[in-house]
Amino acid sequence: MTRLSGRPAGPWFRLARYKTTAALSSEPLSEPLSVRNPATGEIISSIDPLSSDAVDEAIRTAHRVYESGVWSRASPLMRSNVLSKLAQLLEDRVPDMARIETLQTGRVIREMNAQIGRLPEWLRYYAALLRTHHGFIAPTQGKLLNYVNRVPLGVVAQITKLAPALAAGNSVLVKPSELAPLSLLEFSELASAAGLPGGVFTVLPGRGHTTGAQLASHPLVRKVDITAGTETGRSIGAIVGSNLAAFTAELGGKAPVIVFNDADLIPAVNGVAFASFIASGQTCVSGARIIIQDKIYDSFMKAFLDKVRSIAQRIGNPLNPKSAMGTVISEHHLGRIHRMVSSRNSGRVLLGGHRMSGTSPLDDFDLSRGCFYYPTVIEDVNVKDEIWEEEIFGPVVVVKKFGSEAEGVALANMSKYGLGAGIWTTNLSRAHRVADSIEAGLVWVNTHHRNDPSSPWGGMKASGIGRENGIEALEAYSQSKSIIVNTATAEESQMHDDWFSEIENDRRYG
Repeated sequence: MTRLSGRPAGPWFRLARYKTTAALSSEPLSEPLSVRNPATGEIISSIDPLSSDAVDEAIRTAHRVYESGVWSRASPLMRSNVLSKLAQLLEDRVPDMARIETLQTGRVIREMNAQIGRLPEWLRYYAALLRTHHGFIAPTQGKLLNYVNRVPLGVVAQITKLAPALAAGNSVLVKPSELAPLSLLEFSELASAAGLPGGVFTVLPGRGHTTGAQLASHPLVRKVDITAGTETGRSIGAIVGSNLAAFTAELGGKAPVIVFNDADLIPAVNGVAFASFIASGQTCVSGARIIIQDKIYDSFMKAFLDKVRSIAQRIGNPLNPKSAMGTVISEHHLGRIHRMVSSRNSGRVLLGGHRMSGTSPLDDFDLSRGCFYYPTVIEDVNVKDEIWEEEIFGPVVVVKKFGSEAEGVALANMSKYGLGAGIWTTNLSRAHRVADSIEAGLVWVNTHHRNDPSSPWGGMKASGIGRENGIEALEAYSQSKSIIVNTATAEESQMHDDWFSEIENDRRYG
């Protein structure tokens, strides 16, 4: 579906310009998608978005491929082998893919090597599940054999979370972020090389209000899986629901991190800094509300502010392996972050609160050119303030003191979101007790953001619907099919199954 062309820009990044089938359409096109490096403002690639007709044809092609059975009815072993090969191809390309991600997102290369380096684990996990996951025999009454299998949904549309969707046998359409589509376009080439049949995996570059909306509303799309803000999730969910299609959504988050008096100070400081400022605070589980007990408050804050200053001093070129934190994704988003910080009605900024400028102390990189925001700490914000209640999705945290355990839990739950949360304590009983009381789908104790392909991931309240990872995700991309076989002899069936027989004998109903 996607045709690539352009002048080579180096051995790590083969194509300077991506062209899609939209370029062949006579329909007038919207403005090209300009992919900018948020660390420099430079355009690194340009993509012609797909026309409406091209998107419709991609969906219909995916549906035809699904109905052909070339992937949807392929054996679990065959699908497992392809996913395993794809995992190896991706592993071989990790340095290249990490560099592309750093250029298009502004996240530091150290982070991207670590994150992308783990992605093959997800492909291998679902490849293994295909070899071991199985249906079951239902304990029905009488001489009946009732076996239950899982079958694919059909055509599914999503942003990420590719492994379970492919493993289940679906045809997968991906609309990447318009700000960072390049790595998925490169991944599509790997998928083809691994042996995925044409039409099983298609990347559709475009804008959310056009390409995304068309995918969500198309009647042939049987599941939509998104990562987005809560309001976007609600609007897309309403569209998907009108087609009676399945819907999974990882939405907003405002993760609380509770630090109790008995926490080990230095591990807690390091862990909270990681929770708050990894990916420049641009994850749905970023530690955004730091809730600290009274007796450890002063010592924690002193050490934490020193840590944040150290991070700020080591912000430089995101391609520098020594750089501690990168940019936010765009100028527009940086403006939103600063508006929320500057328009708050309460609290005191202890560090940051502004865009970074000048040259980096780390490597003399010109920070003024990029979307760098100083890691920001704001103390004693009112719980009714926007910056406490709403997701900021950036390197900004609010901190608040509490007294009793009950008060700490109440503050943690004082949010419409419920995706992730963290607890720092050496008291084992408290750890279990508080984890059970926090309204979140993920709770980490003495760590943060740990993830595994086998571990369910998803939120409560306004943080979304459904779960990623594990067996749950595989089953969410498939549906059960119950097959009931009569194993009675013909004589037994004639005697017991003729409901309208003129002879009065016991007959089974249902």
